[in-house]
Order: sequence, then structure tokens, then C-alpha cells
Amino acid sequence: MNRNLIYIMVALITLASCNKDFLSLTPDSEPNADDFYETAEQFQQAVNGVYETLRTTVNESGYLMGEMRSDNTHYDYYPPDRGIHIIRRENIDDFLDDSQNQWTNDYFNNCYAGIARANTILDRIEQATFDQAAKDPIIGEAKFLRAYYYFNLVRYFGGVPLYLKEVLKEADAFLPRATVDEVYNTIISDAQDAIAKLPAPAFPQNGRANKGSASTLLAEVYMTRKDFASAEPLLRSVSTMGYSLLPNYADVFLPSNKNSRESIFEIQFMMGDQGQQSMFTYWFIPKSTNVELITGVTSNTLNYGGWNVPTDDMMNSYESGDSRKDASVGIAEGVVGGDGNFIIQAVKSSEGYTLPAGKVAKPFVKKYLHTHSRERNTDDNWPVYRYSDALLMLAECLNENGNAGEALEYINQVRKRAGASLQPVTASGKEELATAIDHERRIELAYENHRWHDLVRTGKAIEIMNAHGVAMKQQYNVIARNAYTVNENRLIFPIPYLEMQLNNQLTQNPGYN
Repeated sequence: MNRNLIYIMVALITLASCNKDFLSLTPDSEPNADDFYETAEQFQQAVNGVYETLRTTVNESGYLMGEMRSDNTHYDYYPPDRGIHIIRRENIDDFLDDSQNQWTNDYFNNCYAGIARANTILDRIEQATFDQAAKDPIIGEAKFLRAYYYFNLVRYFGGVPLYLKEVLKEADAFLPRATVDEVYNTIISDAQDAIAKLPAPAFPQNGRANKGSASTLLAEVYMTRKDFASAEPLLRSVSTMGYSLLPNYADVFLPSNKNSRESIFEIQFMMGDQGQQSMFTYWFIPKSTNVELITGVTSNTLNYGGWNVPTDDMMNSYESGDSRKDASVGIAEGVVGGDGNFIIQAVKSSEGYTLPAGKVAKPFVKKYLHTHSRERNTDDNWPVYRYSDALLMLAECLNENGNAGEALEYINQVRKRAGASLQPVTASGKEELATAIDHERRIELAYENHRWHDLVRTGKAIEIMNAHGVAMKQQYNVIARNAYTVNENRLIFPIPYLEMQLNNQLTQNPGYN
């Protein structure tokens, strides 16, 4: 049973033991569940709470599971710090994680926290008395978000318990795992209803889910299920909704371009004192006692930097002249002091970089690194779906559906923006074009938490990651001998240990204990 549901049960038990007259003495000045869910404005505030949970999934664990689990990124091994919270992050990258890994477990719990909030809205809005026209977009947003949370849960953990109602009694809180098909059927139903109820995108956008967001989500769901025929018309519809590529790749990620015409859905952050700031770029900066040359802010990243480091394989995958390399990756150049600390002396462009003699160079993701004034308090949003992603998904569907010629049009739209010197793709065979699309997705969407899902979806994860593991163990002698033993069991993560202890109806995924 998810820990969020435990808190609800405890509250219910406590309330049930109280006198009815006492329960009615809620201060008029304090909001409470009995009188909060009444107006459209109150329900919209509740939907904001469902969005809020998204921040935690990307600020802390998302890159570990979506990027570091893949061949895109690794970690900077730091011998002085062997704390369990460090080792467990490394274990995700090395395929040595278990059911007590706090980072994958937190992701699981945060998804269910968002689902619980969405369920409360969907159950209570039925009794609300305001107009259906005002209810529909609220329902659409809640169902989109519930579908998105479940989509991530089923991809990362397999069949999971399906909580589709507000938890009001003990029996509601302890559910067995649903099958993968049952979870996907729920996701599809929610996404279809979201498409029907959400408005079309309007520009400038406000950051909320719309018909384009839900259509792209459902298309990716169908593609994950190998139903390319159902995905194609959804993506064609998205291509008619007014989205477009920004002229320059690096500009897509500028805080000043949040929710731009290229954005289909992104997770909203805002720097300041509201508790809504992003900080993921600080995870990606090299470990050093002073990273001011990188951030412009005096800060020490020994305790939290050095993650999501682009691998040599990733760096070598960029073609010469591809503007996405320099826009996405920077090079911290310096020396290692006698105490083992990396001293940053310069920050260089990754395009055409050559390591000088006597220096150490560490690549880092800079896609989300923009001007800010306070340590770990940045203004960058996290992209979930971009128009370039939709174009490449459409190209993949067209290729799978026997229309390779039209697929080339969409993949080359993306490549054209990436650099004038990049040659257009001219592949004619289905497999050759599929390889080109895979490559383009890897480069275009690097460090946006797509790579692991793409590897699993295309059936290439086991082959690619085992080969990658061989190369990584040759490069780094600190990686355990039994790391990167990738098989079918390791394509999903374990059900959290605590959930197994609380709910005896749950079963563990094969290969984990």
C-alpha cells in the first residue's frame, strides 16, 4: 500500500473515533475537504496540486531512471563520499538496484501522490453544481495527469495497483497489482477522455495540459503497445494544432521561452521563495568546491553534483556541425588537487573540444543551465513533450506503417534545424530508416528522460545496454563485476520494499527480492 494512502487511513480512523458534534466544529477560517470542493475555482486549485507533484519526479529521480539507466549518461565516481544515498543512485545506473532503493521508491510514491489527488477531484466533481462546460476541462486535466502518472508507473514498474477512486476506507487502500494490459487500458481510456474534454492549444500557452498534450501522450502509449496505426492519426492531428519548431535549438530551453510554440507539455518551475524552483541542473554539474565559473553563483557541489554525466558513447554520437551538442553539453576544464578535489579553471564549448596537456575535462549537461542568482534555485522548466518529439514519433509511425517516403519529411525537419551542414536522411529501407530515427531521437531528446523508454520500446535495451556495460567496465575500474547484467527482469524496477510490507497482496517483480 502506498504511504500516501496510509496517511489518509490514519486520518479516517482518527476522525471515526471522534464525536460527531466535535467534527462539525471546523473553524470557518480554515479550508477543509467538506466545504472546499464546491466551486470551479476550488477545483482548479486542486488540479494545481496534481501538477505540483510532477516537480518532484523530475527534480530528484527522473534523470536517474530515464537517462542514467541508459547509455546516454553516467556518474562521476567520488571516493570520499560512499554514503548509501550516493551508492543507490549509482546502483540505478549500474543495474544493481534493489527494492530498498530510495530514489526509485520515491518516484513510485510521488506518482501515487499525484494519482490520489487526481482521484479526489474526479470523484468529487460529480457532485459539484457548477456548469458542465466548466467541469470538462478540469476533468480533462485530471485524467491527463492520472494517465501520465500511470504511464510512467507501468513502464518503470510493470503492472501496478490501479487506484481509480478516492480512498475513503481501509478496503480501498489495499489493492493487488493489476495486469500490464489493465493499466494500459485505464491509461488509454483516461487519455481519450482528456482529448475529448481539453481545449485546443492557444498561443501563448499557459503551461496547462491541452488537446495536443493528451494526443501526444496517447500516441506514445499506442507506440509503446506497438499500435502504430492508432498512433499515426493522433500525431497528424498534433501537427495541425499550431505547434512549430523554434529557429534555434538552444533557444527552446531558455526560461524566456517557457511554453513556446514548440512546447506540447512541460513541467512548470519558478525560481524564488514560493518553493516552486527547479534545481536539476545542479545535479548535473561536476563535483567541486566551487562551481561559480559554471553557474555564476558561488556554490559547492560535492554533496549533490556529478550526476547525469554524458558518456563517451553519447558524446561520440553527435555529428560534426550538429548545434545540439554545444547547446546541450559543456566542458568543465581544470585540474585535480592533492585532496582529490576537481578545481574548475575554465568552461569550454563541447563542439570541437580538444583536451590540453595536463588538464582534466568533465562534460556536463548544460541544457537547463541559465542565469539565476541563488544556489539550487533555478527557473528552468522540464520538457515532457516537444514538437520535435512529435515529429520524430510521426516519422517512426509512418515508417512502421509502410510510408517511409513521408517519414523522411518529418525527420529532416528536425535535422534541418540542428545544423545547416547536416545532410538530410535519405534512407530507403525500413530498418535503415528506423536506425536513423532512433539516432535522431537520441540526439534531439538527449537528457530529457526519453532514452531508456525508447530503448525498451524498440526492443533494443538488453543488447545495447549489455554492450555498453562491457565498454563502461573497461573504462572505469570502480564498476562492480556483476554490474550491467541486463535481462528481461531488469527492464523494469522493483516494487518498493515498504509497499510489499504494508500490502500483502502485492507480489515482487521477477529477479528482485
